Amino acid sequence: MTRIEQTVGRIRGVDLAAGAAAQRALDAKTKPRGSLGRLEELAVQIAAVRRTCEPGRLQAAVVVAAADHGVVAEGVSAYPGEVTRQMLANFEQGGAAVSVLARRAAARVHVVDVGVGDATGNIARGPAMTVSEARLRVEEGIDLAEELADDGMGIIALGEMGIGNSTSAAALAAALLGLDPVTVCGRGTGLDDDGIAHKVEVVRAALRANAVDGRDPVGVLAALGGNELALLCGVALGAAARGVVIVVDGFISATAALVAARLAPAAAESMIAAHLSPEPGHRPVLDALGLEPLLDLGLRLGEGSGAALCLPLIGAALAVLDEMATFADAGVTDAGR
Repeated sequence: MTRIEQTVGRIRGVDLAAGAAAQRALDAKTKPRGSLGRLEELAVQIAAVRRTCEPGRLQAAVVVAAADHGVVAEGVSAYPGEVTRQMLANFEQGGAAVSVLARRAAARVHVVDVGVGDATGNIARGPAMTVSEARLRVEEGIDLAEELADDGMGIIALGEMGIGNSTSAAALAAALLGLDPVTVCGRGTGLDDDGIAHKVEVVRAALRANAVDGRDPVGVLAALGGNELALLCGVALGAAARGVVIVVDGFISATAALVAARLAPAAAESMIAAHLSPEPGHRPVLDALGLEPLLDLGLRLGEGSGAALCLPLIGAALAVLDEMATFADAGVTDAGR
């Protein structure tokens, strides 16, 4: 049995009893039942993922996986490929958006160079990588999630950096969901209308050049994905297997999460969608995962920036569950009884 199969075998559904107990605890707080809306839903989901009605405060890490893509040669990005390497230095110096937002959330940023300077194959002409290479990247992601869980992380957010990776994500989404590329290709780093039309044609070329079977998620990932997408798929699998909450950033991270969910459908129960990107492929991917985004702020940066932005919101939901007084504690009459 492979490492991926072993991990998938350890992923089980969340603990609904723990979630129900958390909801009962919230119902006893000094407020009308359900009046905190999505905050209550978040707390209940996290309790179910963590398999306890008292998850407490959770430490969080944002994994930013960075890689280069051969499809950049097709002119699908407004930025040159060397920006990926330049951004690694920006992450190191703490100057990127995700660095700023993670600091505000008291979260760790864990940057992984998983192919910068060693681009994948050009998907418009052939596969991005071999199946063996894709499996190796997924396994590395599983190992990373295990390390972070062992280090006390109860939340792992998925982020990425890679010029050209919105094209790979669009190709993956089109293949996995059976969609026309025109419905999943967006502006990415800032393409104009002509640039989007060209991107659609490149994705169509990628689908023609790679005969993929949507029932083989790793095969699709190898043909159309990228090193960072494969790593994030593995991080999601490893986190789900350890009962760690997975916060999914934008379109690209969500597509990596979709591959994970195709390998282990129960993994989606551990996922929280941070926000809705303007990228047109994001909504159908989230729908396929069964996730409703927390925010809709027009964010399309990637890096895990939207996920980092949501971490204080998640912390607030847990604080309400942990710290808010009950009617009995506060001596307040409970009209709901």
